[in-house]
Amino acid sequence: MASPKLETARLTANDEALLRCKTALEQKDRGDYAGAQETMRPLWKGVGERPKTTGLESYVAAEVLLCAGILTSWIGSQNQIQDAQELAKNLITQSITHFESNKDKTKIAVAQSEIAYCYYREGALNEARSWLHDALKKLTFEGAHRARAVLKLTTVEWTAGRFREALELLDVNESLFRKISNHTIKGGYHTELAIIHRNLASMENRLEYFRRAINEYREAEREFGLAHNQIFRADVINNVGFLLFKLGRYKEAHKYLDEARRQTVRFKDKTHTAQIDESRAQVLIAEGRLIEAERLARRAVSVLRTSGRFCLMAEALLTQGVALARLGRTDCARFAFRQAIEAAHQVNASNICGLAALTLIEEIQDLSPDQLQAAYRQAREWLANSQSPDLKLRLADVADRVVASIQTELSAGEATEILLTGPGGLRAQLEKHERVVIKRALAQVDGRVTHAASLLEMRYQSLAYIIERRHPDLLKKRTPIRRRQRPKKT
Repeated sequence: MASPKLETARLTANDEALLRCKTALEQKDRGDYAGAQETMRPLWKGVGERPKTTGLESYVAAEVLLCAGILTSWIGSQNQIQDAQELAKNLITQSITHFESNKDKTKIAVAQSEIAYCYYREGALNEARSWLHDALKKLTFEGAHRARAVLKLTTVEWTAGRFREALELLDVNESLFRKISNHTIKGGYHTELAIIHRNLASMENRLEYFRRAINEYREAEREFGLAHNQIFRADVINNVGFLLFKLGRYKEAHKYLDEARRQTVRFKDKTHTAQIDESRAQVLIAEGRLIEAERLARRAVSVLRTSGRFCLMAEALLTQGVALARLGRTDCARFAFRQAIEAAHQVNASNICGLAALTLIEEIQDLSPDQLQAAYRQAREWLANSQSPDLKLRLADVADRVVASIQTELSAGEATEILLTGPGGLRAQLEKHERVVIKRALAQVDGRVTHAASLLEMRYQSLAYIIERRHPDLLKKRTPIRRRQRPKKT
């Protein structure tokens, strides 16, 4: 994209800085991140650098810091720059200090909403929601700032699986979006409505919701076209492709995904390209093209892990796990599902945790009774607030298999401990599971190692050795060790 040449010769340092910030953020809205960086270059060298604010008025310095923080967050996400979101939060926090000294409540709220989005990009949904609620309390005027914050909160809510809450948020603010003239914001509004209706259509199997989603996507693509934002337009095209896949129209879905990927590759947006690859992997699984699906999902996982997008990475791992399971590579599939649970658990995305646990049961037929119980218990807990009848039916479908496996019911803590993948290799994971089983056995027999060994079908000496060497924290769970006295010499 060609960047406009700014006429700054007759401007003061403060006026030039404000013009550069305004222009850079407009370029960001069009997806022209390279142009935005170039516009800000006299003041800011790029991600990881602190902008030059010496000699600027306090309110101008605040704008420069905020602009640099916003661009750091967007560019860092696009280019998978490590710690970019933390760097962005630091810059935006510094801007808030200046805004507070100038008692500018609106700008404080805008900065808070941008910090919230940094948390969202890290997958910290609870923190993002809290910051956005605080910002919206200050943004009472029906303008672009409030509209952007509402869209951010809507994204957080549907990412957390709270689709009805997200839809209510948009319905309550419908008059706000009618007044907005900014094409990027209006495109975002229609995109959010489309995503919500697409998910509600799948959950409630209502054809009218699918039709509403398609219409909203069309409006979103039109608005992003008017805004000259090709990256956001590509995201919409990807979503249309995914919706066609859900309707079983695979050939059409591939055409849309091809077009979306061309756009993201053109603008070197690796994160969005990875999302499109994950969408295509799901289509390929439905078509039975499992080797291709696994390869694409694996590539998406790698990119999303590097960029720190843990919610998206968990979804890609889930897709990869399904492909691996259907290829007969059950050990690899089991590990992928566990990684998905861990990634989602790390960022409090309970809906994704539950979906991964449920899919683990559905796709892996040789789970041990402990693993089966753990997955079902946690899937039921993590999906307790789900509004999806489809998920409830899927849970009911696996219930008989789980009931047949029950000998001793696991506690919630034991179930989570079995499911989550901790640090270390395979041996570390086996030892972690081993500890849970031994702990439960000791509890059943009041800590008597002899009886626990019998339950576990192993020798007393072996169990005692494992507890002492591998799990010394369990020593307090067993009965005291009685050391035999050595016979006295006569």
